[in-house]
Amino acid sequence: MEQEVLEYNTERNELIIPEYGRHIQKMVEKAMKITDRTQRNNTAKGIIAVMGNMNPHLRDVPDFQHKLWDQLFKMSNFQIDVDSPFEKPTRESTTPHPEKLPLPQHRLKYRFYGNNILKMIQVCNSWEEGELKTALKFSIANHMKKCFLTWNKEGVEDHVIFEHLYELSDGKIDLATSEENLNSKPTHYQKKNNNPMTKKNTTYGKGKGRK
Repeated sequence: MEQEVLEYNTERNELIIPEYGRHIQKMVEKAMKITDRTQRNNTAKGIIAVMGNMNPHLRDVPDFQHKLWDQLFKMSNFQIDVDSPFEKPTRESTTPHPEKLPLPQHRLKYRFYGNNILKMIQVCNSWEEGELKTALKFSIANHMKKCFLTWNKEGVEDHVIFEHLYELSDGKIDLATSEENLNSKPTHYQKKNNNPMTKKNTTYGKGKGRK
């Protein structure tokens, strides 16, 4: 009785499409060695059927059938010679190429704020004046201060943030005369509080104007 020889993964060929497993890969390799064309074609169709059974809900969808045949050719390193109902794929056609991401079309003067700040400013500029727009202005300014402090932890005066916001918004957002402190909750976010003790503990600092 012959002793079965153990086969280790390190000694086997690399799986081209791992999700189908080694059995499907071996079936494809054996089909490539069949000399009779009719038998080879029938074997290929049988392999396609097995591959389709692994995804029964998609088995009869035409686009999925096309994908299965493409994968069959791919697992054979495009060497198997069979009659496919679809155009025979090439290595280039089955290798996806990622689309190039568009580069930013503008250079940031203050890079530590990031492009999202500019987008927020553009949205804010498009809104009509009102409480929501005022709230957004201060949200942007507060976020800018956080970004600035991430880049420079020594601190920054509110008037510097207001200057930058004024510049980045092309002069459309001017908070220089605001009495709100950044990095604290603006009063237009807060509900009215009639408790005199709470009012005593609330401090407001006047922002410095632009020079």
